[in-house]
Amino acid sequence: MTTPASAPPRRKRTAMEVLRELRQPKVAVTLALGFSSGLPFLLTANTLGYWLRDEGTGLKAIGFISWVGLAYSLKWLWSPVVDRVDLPLLGRLGRRRGWMAFAQILVAAGLVGIAAVGPKGPGGLTAIGAFALLTAFASATQDIAIDAWRIEAAADVDEQGLLSSAAALGYRAAIIAADALILAVAARIGWPGAYVAYGAAMAIGLVATWFALEPARAEATLRAQAPLWNPRGFFDAVVGPFIDFFAQHKALGFLMLIAIATYRLPDFVMGPMYTPYYVDLGLTKDAVAAVRGSIGLFGALAGVAAGGVSAVRLGLFPTLIAGAVLQGLGTASFALLALHPGNVAIFSAVMGTDNFVQGYAGVALIAYMSSLTNLGYTATQYALLSSAYAMLGKFLKGFSGAIVEGMAKTYGQMPAYEIAFVGAGLIALPALVLFLILARIHARAVPAPV
Repeated sequence: MTTPASAPPRRKRTAMEVLRELRQPKVAVTLALGFSSGLPFLLTANTLGYWLRDEGTGLKAIGFISWVGLAYSLKWLWSPVVDRVDLPLLGRLGRRRGWMAFAQILVAAGLVGIAAVGPKGPGGLTAIGAFALLTAFASATQDIAIDAWRIEAAADVDEQGLLSSAAALGYRAAIIAADALILAVAARIGWPGAYVAYGAAMAIGLVATWFALEPARAEATLRAQAPLWNPRGFFDAVVGPFIDFFAQHKALGFLMLIAIATYRLPDFVMGPMYTPYYVDLGLTKDAVAAVRGSIGLFGALAGVAAGGVSAVRLGLFPTLIAGAVLQGLGTASFALLALHPGNVAIFSAVMGTDNFVQGYAGVALIAYMSSLTNLGYTATQYALLSSAYAMLGKFLKGFSGAIVEGMAKTYGQMPAYEIAFVGAGLIALPALVLFLILARIHARAVPAPV
């Protein structure tokens, strides 16, 4: 597959062509799979932190428990297995669909396990951390399979963008459901009941997996590869994706990986502190849920749409650069809440802005990473790229609670939050510089149109 820097110009689709493509069954399937992919993410991160803070857990413990999210950053370690091995029984669905179904069942079991033990149940934080790790591991495995299916199911690069947008819309809807709606549910039936309900909601993913079609264009390539247990097949599955990636991009591949790794740092670094911040601000569950589910949802969907339009009209690199700037501003804007604790109007404005910029930047990054994979190594290469974008941020976020608590001893609780969010916003600068460099290289590599 060609990179954005070398891809030839493509004919723009008419509005009627786009509408016809939107009616394809695989677009609806991708939307539902995107929802299934996004649903568990916050349930082992920010939302779990909200529950733990509700029960009086310290910020330091919440920050360290967030390290279970490193499973998403390490998924490239087992992605060759997903790329090359058919599961017993579930493998009858096909390689991609079989792994999707297996992972979705494990996610549901992990969420029910979290509900069963709870922060004050048998085993305490250790038990809840173990089930959160199982959920994160299964969710990361589901992402490997879904991302590979999405890329391989696309007939061409334009359709890849269409499916990426559908997946992003489903994912953002799930994030809102796990970030906002769950608060209203928990306020009425309790946190354990809410987690059981969300475990049952993984049935949406299972239904989508059932109706998905195994990608035909990748089937022949996958079947022609040597088995994983064969020495040649093992080498090709584990080392081949890396050799192929750097053979295609050469030294520029390292710059791409660093740029991807730093792109989402502002949001990642302060991720575990968002929901404890709301608790300390005195915002009620219903208020947070109402804002997230209305203005937050609208901002997220508008951001996804704007990101898609920007990528098509302005180009991928201008969109990535704009997204880097907007992310930094969006994260830093949370400092305003500490100046006006409990002010729902300001909270609404900040939440809407942040959801917009995260949706905008997210679509650009997904499209960029998808364009860098090659058929035959789809799962492993995309897992490598998505792990690169998450690994550094997920490691650093574990220290967020300790940093805020440390500054609170000197400056007070609210000023500590202010400094932390502004500092996190400034972390957007490295990614901005790196993508400006990549854009310049891209401009030199692609000749001007005649």
